[in-house]
Amino acid sequence: MKLASFSVLNYRSIVRTEKLILSDSTILIGPNNEGKSNILHALVTALTILRRLAGPMRILPARLAKGEIPGFMYRSLYDWEDDFPMSKQEKQFNGSSVFKLDFVLSEKERESFKTRIGSSLNGTLPIELTVGKSEALLRVTKQGKGAAALLKKVDKICLFVSRLLDHVYIPAIRTADSAQKVVNGMLERELAQLEDDPEYQAALEEIAKIQKPVLEKMASSIQTTLSEFLPNVKNVSISIAEEDRHRALRRCSITIDDGVPTALERKGDGVQSLAALSLMRHASEANAGNKDIILAIEEPESHLHPRAIHQLKGVISDMATKGQIIMTTHCPLFVDRVNIGSNIIVTKNKAVPAKSIAEIRNVLGVRAADNLQHAELVLVVEGDEDRIEVSSLLSHYSPLIALALKQGTLSIDCLNGGTNLRYKLSMLREALCNVYVLLDDDKCGKESFERAEQELLITQADVTFTVCAGMKEAEFEDFIDPDLYYDAIRNGFGVTVRAPKFKSNKKWAERMKDVFQQHGKQWTAKVQIQVKQVIADLVEADPDKALLKAKRDAFDSFLSAIESKLLECSSATASK
Repeated sequence: MKLASFSVLNYRSIVRTEKLILSDSTILIGPNNEGKSNILHALVTALTILRRLAGPMRILPARLAKGEIPGFMYRSLYDWEDDFPMSKQEKQFNGSSVFKLDFVLSEKERESFKTRIGSSLNGTLPIELTVGKSEALLRVTKQGKGAAALLKKVDKICLFVSRLLDHVYIPAIRTADSAQKVVNGMLERELAQLEDDPEYQAALEEIAKIQKPVLEKMASSIQTTLSEFLPNVKNVSISIAEEDRHRALRRCSITIDDGVPTALERKGDGVQSLAALSLMRHASEANAGNKDIILAIEEPESHLHPRAIHQLKGVISDMATKGQIIMTTHCPLFVDRVNIGSNIIVTKNKAVPAKSIAEIRNVLGVRAADNLQHAELVLVVEGDEDRIEVSSLLSHYSPLIALALKQGTLSIDCLNGGTNLRYKLSMLREALCNVYVLLDDDKCGKESFERAEQELLITQADVTFTVCAGMKEAEFEDFIDPDLYYDAIRNGFGVTVRAPKFKSNKKWAERMKDVFQQHGKQWTAKVQIQVKQVIADLVEADPDKALLKAKRDAFDSFLSAIESKLLECSSATASK
């Protein structure tokens, strides 16, 4: 079972939301004090009330079967004075907050619903919860045949939902105490299994026996002291309740060894936050059993270092494969750049699905360069000459890529040096760009990639190296047929690239350096740029003759990767 959609009316600052379609991972984004947290709290409140009804509701079956919920069952979750919009309280003295949840059931769950409830569903279970000052009403808002029968089975429906679905709320403030409570709860459940063990009970009795004379001695000492001031005191006794003795044996401490063993409460806010979040997640999964889980997370980036945020993003992505995640965030890194509609923009106390990356950038205050404003994918190459060559060749061999470049949905950006990769990737990620990288297959390119990969800025799936068969190192110019630029280099620099030294298995720049030196010419950084520019202009003028046939495999693989990325981005955008 999954929560397919949610909407709320008149809750705190939220007057109304559209029907929000929820995916495996739904992101609530927007400026501060615009209502993100209130929408998340509204969802958690509604789910918690449903869960609560699955327990004590059986004590009032007549009312609850009709969906009537007395105030005492939800008062700790909803306070009308605080939770009904204050701007409306004077005119709507008996106003209510309305929460609408649509659950989607699998075929097996639909069959189970029919068996347990005695009614059929078409795959969706719509529930509406109306909460007021002193009472609430829960209704199944299914239309058509069978709707009336469902209205009389609300109690059974709540039990059915509770057997299949649970939720966990993880607040923004996550401290060592939060983690401690989770661990203590887990420990208490595990140790509870021992309390029926005869050896464990005998040990507790022995502890009580050993403690008894100590407690009696303390009581006698206190009595003597008190009698000096209160002559009427005849006796003082000190005892430890059995439950307190059990509780004392359930306490523990958490020590984190990340180089130096340290108590969790003495770690920094970031470590405490991550520990609490991870333990809450673990506890929810451990307790879920066969239930589906909804994780409601508030600002997962709170207190975290950028590297830790990158790590957490990977964890959350993994969590989304095991259950639904709904979270609030200010961090661009958590934005879903592929499924645009999974990002819910919350501004002016209203919530609507995002329609474009540009809209999300505007809400988050992200400034992107003009050439990136509409880009769905940014291809990063090493230099300006590479940009010219790559753009020309990709456009020539792929109509899809040519159109994307023309429309601006694909943009090509330059590193101007492989060592700038980490900085460039960080900037592009913050600008909410999907990124693919083409790197020279040399020492600099490999080391730059490894450093960026270690910082979780890139993966193997997002890079192509200019690998050439038979060469230890290679760069993009190694893909280009020397016949294309033979005349231009000979006429412009007095050098022939048909010399034996140019036929070695060194990368292009080193082969060109050897040839220039063989001809008594200087090979400087300035000359290298000039030669590269000549070649780039020739590739741009005649891309059909540019590529070496013997080295087309790597380029064709690169071209396919860019087409796949573009199709992935455009397909996700179109589906929303």
